[in-house]
Amino acid sequence: MDWQEISGNWVLMPRNPVGIIHFLGGAFVATVPHLTYRWLLEELASKGYVIIATPFVNILDHSAIAKSVLLNFERALERLHDSSAMRKRYLPIYGLGHSMGCKLHLLIGSLFRIERAGNILISFNNYAARDAIPLIEQFDLAAVEFTPSPLETNKLVQERYNIRRNLLIKFSNDTLDQSMVLTELLKQRFPEMVTAQTLTGTHTTPLGQDIKWQMGESFTPFDALGQWFKQEVYRDLNQLKRIILLWLNPLAYPIIN
Repeated sequence: MDWQEISGNWVLMPRNPVGIIHFLGGAFVATVPHLTYRWLLEELASKGYVIIATPFVNILDHSAIAKSVLLNFERALERLHDSSAMRKRYLPIYGLGHSMGCKLHLLIGSLFRIERAGNILISFNNYAARDAIPLIEQFDLAAVEFTPSPLETNKLVQERYNIRRNLLIKFSNDTLDQSMVLTELLKQRFPEMVTAQTLTGTHTTPLGQDIKWQMGESFTPFDALGQWFKQEVYRDLNQLKRIILLWLNPLAYPIIN
């Protein structure tokens, strides 16, 4: 199973797909999501989920980005439906976002009429431009703001967001996370349909990659340190993967261990 570029998206197509995941990454790592989030996305694909990861470049107009990534996603979806792998098959579509990618999925679900089985929102943040863009105040650009602003985004979600089933994930050591406010907004809109989880990890946990540790002919203390480090990294990553898979299909993954 190899990555392929389709209509401006990076796509993984498993042999017998059970669902589709539209992935949007964080602001400064979203240009190459098939590389920056490779481990997590390939793990989800190995369980039967078609991955459509849409790159984007961060600009101030987040509504325009949301419209653009949705258009690219739908173009890829149309191409896939024309292929033999997905022809005449209904597959549920889930949104998966990390950091700024969460905001884009929220805007897509608020501004456009789409069909989604649910959204998974990891490490949501909704900062103002002055807090999100380094050095902006030093260049006398204090009046510059994202569109929509943080307050406008919250209002849109509160009044127009139409994706009923949502999983919000925050990490225990993440100072950038703003999931708590979003959780309350969504629970007011869709009671009993919102799940919130706090996992061990940091804001960059979803970016963890496979560490190829090559031992020498004899096992050394350095090898032991390397294996310990790999286990620590993968503990948080595997926990994230298991929570996502459990939420996507509780019957297929009834036990988290």
